[in-house]
Amino acid sequence: MRKRPAPRRLGWLFAYDWDRDALERLDRAGRARFDTAGFDLFSFPSNGALVRFDLERFAARQAERGRRLRWRGVLSHHEQFGALAASLIAERLGLPGTSPESILAAQHKLHARRVLERVAPEANVAFAPLEARYGGPIPEGLAYPTFVKPVKAAFSVLAREVADRDALHAHTRFGRRELWVIRRLVEPFDRVCRARLPEAGTAHRMLLESPVPPRFGQYNLDGWVHDGTVHALGVVDAVMYPGTQAFMRWEVPSRLPAGAQARALDLARRFLGAIGFRHGCFNLEFFHDDASGALSFIECNPRLASQFGDLHRRVLGVDAHAMGVALALGEDPRTVPRTEPTAGAAASLVYRSFDGRPGRPAPTPGQRAAFAAAMPDGLLLSFPKRGHALARDHKWTGSHRYGIVHLGAADRDALRERAEAASALLGWPAPYLDDLEAQDAPDVSGRSRAPAAATRPVTCLDEWSPSP
Repeated sequence: MRKRPAPRRLGWLFAYDWDRDALERLDRAGRARFDTAGFDLFSFPSNGALVRFDLERFAARQAERGRRLRWRGVLSHHEQFGALAASLIAERLGLPGTSPESILAAQHKLHARRVLERVAPEANVAFAPLEARYGGPIPEGLAYPTFVKPVKAAFSVLAREVADRDALHAHTRFGRRELWVIRRLVEPFDRVCRARLPEAGTAHRMLLESPVPPRFGQYNLDGWVHDGTVHALGVVDAVMYPGTQAFMRWEVPSRLPAGAQARALDLARRFLGAIGFRHGCFNLEFFHDDASGALSFIECNPRLASQFGDLHRRVLGVDAHAMGVALALGEDPRTVPRTEPTAGAAASLVYRSFDGRPGRPAPTPGQRAAFAAAMPDGLLLSFPKRGHALARDHKWTGSHRYGIVHLGAADRDALRERAEAASALLGWPAPYLDDLEAQDAPDVSGRSRAPAAATRPVTCLDEWSPSP
């Protein structure tokens, strides 16, 4: 009997939540063997590693480990540190990957805006750095309202529209504990950026942008680049909590017209080409106005949007995480076997509180068991926080995300019914709200008065797209 070859060995950095689940699934399937490294930014004591974290030292240690263990590839879908660390390690080991400079160029939001102004000015907004140190006085003469966000951050941290100078002043006041966290989140990136992309300037500052009108919808284009060619995987629609910029759910299939999806792919091609991103997964966030057809760039993340991988697998039958592994090995992701889709529609449902309190209680063991029995395909994550961590959530993002549920169904109507049933089991208001007050209504089913959206065929822009 012929002996089966040993699975190929790869490094997977900062694999948590959706990445951890995918890693374990791919490992069980024998796709590869993974060696993990990194720490969880949101869990104590793991996040204690942030105190002395240095990206170059981390990359050097992991490169030596990879050399010893004979890694065939290295990957990460972690925005804060992982994607850049993986590119540094791949460079040291001569493994497939993209350049650290291209990762820096995408993640440095001010530099990315400058690049976009050269290659796709029609999709850009007016922008400028906030000429003030953290907590420093706000300059006079700025135009309001304005949208402010950090030059380097993830998860929409400290990103907010402010109406006037007083609001901007209040938003940029930080306590000693907050400043400690902010500086240690940004400095590892900034240290590498000073050495590898000095023209970008410091990341220890905020960026001002002209706000996009509320009528613009928000979307995500997921895709990959192989041998310098940009491919689309699919588009995910964002639905916000009423009157906020906080995500209430993400949905597939997309309602975005095919022509707009094609223009988003062209935008990704121009931007990624300009920064030299030639190999890896990407996630383009953008706005679209149905009335005018205008497309507006938000940012382009140089890594897989892990949260959406599960949605694509349910509806398209494509495994984005397995495709990421193929890229890390230097292989064409289109060779990854596909599976039969299990749903006609899927959503990532996000549960939030907005009043400064912890939100609804975490599910009890009984509730978890009931959820698992009623929703065997469901994915449930709970993020309870209290004290300083909770207060920081509300200040930095305007809400506290206390839970996420993933579900699929035959169509959007059935998906909403399942979401409401799952939410009732957990004691959480379903993320289909007309207004925030509905969260505290006696009826925790969360049923809103809005009509259910009609379904449309699945669209995938690349040449290997499935039939509707």
